[in-house]
Amino acid sequence: MSYPLPNPAAPHASAQATLRLLATSDMHINLRGYDYFADRPSAAGGLARIATLVRQQRHSAENSLLVDNGDFLQGSLIGDYIAYERPDDNPASHPAIAAMNRLNYDVVGLGNHEFNFGIDFLETALNDARFPVISSNVFSPAQAQRHSIFEQSFMPPFAILSRQITCDDGSTQPLRVGFFSVLPPQVMVWDRRHVLGRVEIRDIVETARTLVPKIRAEGADIVIALCHSGIGDEQYRPDMEHAAIPLAGIAGIDAMVCGHSHLQFPGPDHAASPQIDPDAGTLCGTPAIMPGFGGNVLGQIDLTLLREGNIWRVKSHESRLIPTAARGADHRLLPLIEEDEEVLACTETAHAETLSYLRRPVGAIDRAVHSYFSMLGTDASVQMVTQAQSHHLRSLIEGTEWEGLPVLSAAAPFKTGGRGGPDNYTDLTSGALTIGNLADLYVFPNMFRAVHVTGTQLAGWLERAAGAFCQITAGGQDQMLLDPDFPSYNFDVIDGLTYEIDLTQPSRFTARGQMQNPAACRITNLRHNGALVEPGARFLVATNSFRAGGGGDFPGAEGDSVVLRGHKTSRDILLDYVQSGAAEGLDHREIWSFVPAGKATVLFDTSPSARAHIDEIAHFAPELLGDLDSGFTRFRLTL
Repeated sequence: MSYPLPNPAAPHASAQATLRLLATSDMHINLRGYDYFADRPSAAGGLARIATLVRQQRHSAENSLLVDNGDFLQGSLIGDYIAYERPDDNPASHPAIAAMNRLNYDVVGLGNHEFNFGIDFLETALNDARFPVISSNVFSPAQAQRHSIFEQSFMPPFAILSRQITCDDGSTQPLRVGFFSVLPPQVMVWDRRHVLGRVEIRDIVETARTLVPKIRAEGADIVIALCHSGIGDEQYRPDMEHAAIPLAGIAGIDAMVCGHSHLQFPGPDHAASPQIDPDAGTLCGTPAIMPGFGGNVLGQIDLTLLREGNIWRVKSHESRLIPTAARGADHRLLPLIEEDEEVLACTETAHAETLSYLRRPVGAIDRAVHSYFSMLGTDASVQMVTQAQSHHLRSLIEGTEWEGLPVLSAAAPFKTGGRGGPDNYTDLTSGALTIGNLADLYVFPNMFRAVHVTGTQLAGWLERAAGAFCQITAGGQDQMLLDPDFPSYNFDVIDGLTYEIDLTQPSRFTARGQMQNPAACRITNLRHNGALVEPGARFLVATNSFRAGGGGDFPGAEGDSVVLRGHKTSRDILLDYVQSGAAEGLDHREIWSFVPAGKATVLFDTSPSARAHIDEIAHFAPELLGDLDSGFTRFRLTL
């Protein structure tokens, strides 16, 4: 990409104009209103509905720009199909890129999940993009010197768009809008197998401090940050994953699009603080927006710009989120807008191919498998994965130095409601299984790994997972059970052990994995084959590349304990297990449970469909409290 020369001198007259910034983020290749994991239409978002909103909001504004903040290539089964199953000689553009071309995006930044399928795949997909794609803190190792990091990079580090904008008095004036894009440096851990030796990723805030003045010097009148990073701690520290607040404090940034955490801003997802104004939509006084995920909302910032002489500045702003769906009187999600026919048309072929692929039969199960109660005890949706991994690991270590060590297997429930809403659960009936069912059980394109750990590390691993729960008071009433900030994909269950979780004790770790109570101990009665696990005991744990590479910050899984690197995805290992017929006789056994808490009662939210399975949690004496406005159903449980 070439960067235009600075703007020539303009008349010394005042002018005022409004620039509408429309933003998507974390689309995760939700192109249409279709849930591929459940194989059914969905009212929840999708780019086709966003497209209708975009056309409406563009029509009602004199001046507008459309941007995407990353994570557009992975997250739905259609993305996995394109990456792994579509023939290499298929000349069609990637459907996400084709749809974004139709919408005439002005600039797009990369997110962390763009690297999930490898750099070669990413570069191939972007070949057909008719919009600038930027990434500011991702570099080739050859450009390692600090003084020259912006001379060459993996992608263009910024873009300056030259526009003639219509002012309030009907005149037109030149405006040059600069964009830069940053993503979490943790990609070096999460996608180590794809990025190591190919790129290096720098600190978000350090990158911006150097880059913003350069963009200004290149002639940008205003600068907008595409920040694929969440709204987290207010105090800066190096290599932050959620760095939006320190980034917003950098001089020269006029507006921000945030993302990554799948939350919404402005709004109640973030509490007010001296740096956060969830009503005005500002971070450190800078206009900001975070447009959810999956196309559930379109982000919009209207910037009122004032030009005095040659200088444009932001006079005021108005931020809002425009939803694509809402819950009706019965709490069901209903679409608020029709899908755009052009986006539907340009994604139809890939959609049809994906349906054919996901409906392919691969085996059978002899019992219903669901995730409605995955956070209450051992469930079959997790055990299918752990047992498939154990089976695979045992075959790999035959005749090796590791053959004599005990084999364990760690996996987490991926679909347990949370930010995905009350439809975000696995629910498989007994009988035939399809490719789509396996994708529903294992959502992410991780690779198989095995790590070598001690008993002490195992206990720490489980302590990290036990941070999913709030601390409760023994005998207390109606306390919330789950920490809403803790993602279920970090709630690892380790098959091959038995243990209990004492919720009256504080969590050793924060929801994001930072040590907060080093002496805290929630995990009790940790046993292997009936014997207490000794601190120095040694084990092999089957897991995935994200966890083994340090994803989630788990003791014993910090990147240096990997002893086996499989060449299959975790989902393919599950496929092999199912095709062998082993899943038809799933060995369902209790792995973990809660320590009794003096008849304390806790509040647990799950899908309304869980009512059909309520007998499975009879030991908690569940009481149905009714449906919430969010669409979840709330139960009172006794511990």
